[in-house]
Amino acid sequence: MTPAEMAKRIVQGLLSFPVTLFDDHLDFSEPRYRAHVSWMIEHQPSAIFAAGGTGEFFSLTFEEYVRVVSAAVSEASDSLPIIAGCGYGTRAAIQLAKAAEDAGADGLLLFPPYLVNAEPAGLVCHVRAVCASTGLGVIYYNRDNGVLTDSALEELCRDCPNLVGFKDGLGDVELMTRICARLGDRLVYVCGLPTAETFALPYMEIGVTTYSSAIFNFLPQFAQSFYAAVRERNRPAILGMLRDFVLPYIAIRNRRKGYAVSIVKAGLNAIGRSAGPVRPPLTDLASSEVEELKKLIADRH
Repeated sequence: MTPAEMAKRIVQGLLSFPVTLFDDHLDFSEPRYRAHVSWMIEHQPSAIFAAGGTGEFFSLTFEEYVRVVSAAVSEASDSLPIIAGCGYGTRAAIQLAKAAEDAGADGLLLFPPYLVNAEPAGLVCHVRAVCASTGLGVIYYNRDNGVLTDSALEELCRDCPNLVGFKDGLGDVELMTRICARLGDRLVYVCGLPTAETFALPYMEIGVTTYSSAIFNFLPQFAQSFYAAVRERNRPAILGMLRDFVLPYIAIRNRRKGYAVSIVKAGLNAIGRSAGPVRPPLTDLASSEVEELKKLIADRH
């Protein structure tokens, strides 16, 4: 799949990123991960992001990363893009990009560099080097310590033909508007804010036509129904689903740092599809919160 083909495919529907399943010893459970990815694919996402943030990319060894990406690729059909997470420092990101390409991934989601804050010029050098190292299409994840300005992104678009996407995890509507106005259809745009359903409708209005749904992991039919309502701009339906499920879900998620990942695994456990624990430094939901989440999900599952 060429970078252009990958970009065209991902904007045709809803995106999701599977959790990475661990056993009670915190070891990667490949058979259960494969089963989970296969089940998600049955519900027709337009792409799968393997070893992404919700997939605990930050906790995986290099060998585990290769296994996770390879397993996702093997479960997918040729028409479903598998986008692999990629990040850390420039040299490490290049190593991961090459490993993902060798494993058969169709694209990369490039996270901000590890730890350090940098000037836009340094970020441009980082992204340019990763793009130059691979034939895969690259989606840049704009967030945290890796925020590109619209002018820096325009420079990268000139230099990197395989930079095909921009995922916003910052929530700066003015910046997102400037980027969409300045670059138009040179890139595809993805909303990557936590529990992106909350922002999906307003982002649609500025040209961001898809988003990555964590809820898809455990309520794929609900996630697809919500996405359909967004595409139809069905405000009453959207507000009803926000009020009845998404906002109470976010209220649990916001109680502890790292719960954006933990609550997704708890959701899978709640529907009887065990996802195992999260790895440190993340922590699992408290038992009372798990029960609260189960009650919330019961009406939707």
